[in-house]
Amino acid sequence: MDSRLATSIAKLILKRLAVAVPMLLLISLISFALINAAPGDALAELKQDPRISQETVNRLREQYGLDRPWLARYGAWLSGVLRGDFGISLSEQLPVTTLIGSRLGNTLKLSLTATFFALLIALPLGALAAKRRGSWLDRATGALTLVSLSTPRIVLAIIALVFAARTGLFPIGNVRSLNVANDWSAASILDGWHHLMLPAVVMSLPLIAVYLRQTRAGLLEVLAADFIRTARAKGLSEWAVISKHAARVAAAPLITLFGYAIAALLSGSVIVETVMAWPGIGQLAVNATRTRDLPVLMCVVMITAVMMLLGNLLADALQLLADPRLRETFSTKPHEGTRR
Repeated sequence: MDSRLATSIAKLILKRLAVAVPMLLLISLISFALINAAPGDALAELKQDPRISQETVNRLREQYGLDRPWLARYGAWLSGVLRGDFGISLSEQLPVTTLIGSRLGNTLKLSLTATFFALLIALPLGALAAKRRGSWLDRATGALTLVSLSTPRIVLAIIALVFAARTGLFPIGNVRSLNVANDWSAASILDGWHHLMLPAVVMSLPLIAVYLRQTRAGLLEVLAADFIRTARAKGLSEWAVISKHAARVAAAPLITLFGYAIAALLSGSVIVETVMAWPGIGQLAVNATRTRDLPVLMCVVMITAVMMLLGNLLADALQLLADPRLRETFSTKPHEGTRR
């Protein structure tokens, strides 16, 4: 990495950090206010239980701080977060970091596997569709893209569940079979992949459609450029023209999409994890919403916000690596840009 590139990336990180801190504070404040504005609280179910007295409910409200104004509770929550303490889950009576830590790995594994499947399928299919524009392959991929984008993810998950139940080819729910040890043995790893495959495929389908369409559109635009015609006139093969010249230019929009997709996958996993009983962050968020578990909900919201910011930062950093013109923009001083 040359000094100019390192300087550009350092400036980019500093700029993003300067924006990220106030943005995270604003997101946390708005989220806390909206969650507290909803009717009811974490003790709503206890109030309906005739075996629990009102005195017990009042004592629990005081213990959890639910009797205080929401702004005061937000200040206490923020103070704890700055110390690394996200509080105690009101429904599970466990530290929030413990609950998140037990499920975050499952969500990341699911999201990264879905991204890998999407890139593995979409990039070559998109390139072939662009190269053979108007062919049956181009029309078929276009139709599949349209169907995948227009079908809600919950419908895809239900179809996958019915398929698994009818065929018995894939297990439903959990990350591992009950009779398989949780270790690094070959049997445990293969069983884990067996459980992971179907949810990952369901999550990857919308991504495949987006990446495939973007790859095709980007390559079609680049293949019509003058420098591509020049490369062909020099006698280069079509494979060399696409792989060495067109692909790098067409990859720029894909890089941006990749950064956004990382954050979108975390939020998109809510539906897949809930329907397909995958024990991840998304399923935890749904359960926390049902029980009004404020500490867990706030932690999930902040993780999603941080992932979105990191995804944007990663996309911009990859753009700097791929496009030398952007490095000039970051490394040039303001007064140098106006010098004639």
